Amino acid sequence: MAEHNELGKLGEELSVEFLRKNGYTILETNWTFQKAEIDIIAQKENTLAVVEVKTRSSLEFGLPQDFVKPKKIQLLVKAVDAYVNEKNLDIEVRFDIIAVHKEGKSFAIEHLIDAFYHF
Repeated sequence: MAEHNELGKLGEELSVEFLRKNGYTILETNWTFQKAEIDIIAQKENTLAVVEVKTRSSLEFGLPQDFVKPKKIQLLVKAVDAYVNEKNLDIEVRFDIIAVHKEGKSFAIEHLIDAFYHF
C-alpha cells in the first residue's frame, strides 16, 4: 500500500478512536454510494455526524480541511441522503471534518463540527 494510503487509513483509525472517546457511536466506516464514500458515519444523541477525515503529514501545503472541495461535498450530501433513506432514519444530519496532521512523532486531531453546509 502506498505511504499516503497508509497515512489516510491511520488518520481514519485515529478519528474513530477520537469520536468514540467523545461519546459518539460509530455506525459505519468507508460507506459507499455510487461514486461517493463517507469516511465515518457516527451518531451522538439525535444527530448523525457525517465525517470526512483529512490526514496530512505536514501543514506545508495548507490545512487538511482546505482539501474538501465542493464536488466532494455534493457527493457526500447525495450519499448521506441515500443512507438516511435506506436506513429509514428520522434524525438531524451534520457534516463534520476531522483534520489530522503529524506533529513530531504524534498526531494532532481537530474536529470541525458543522464544517460545511449542504446546498
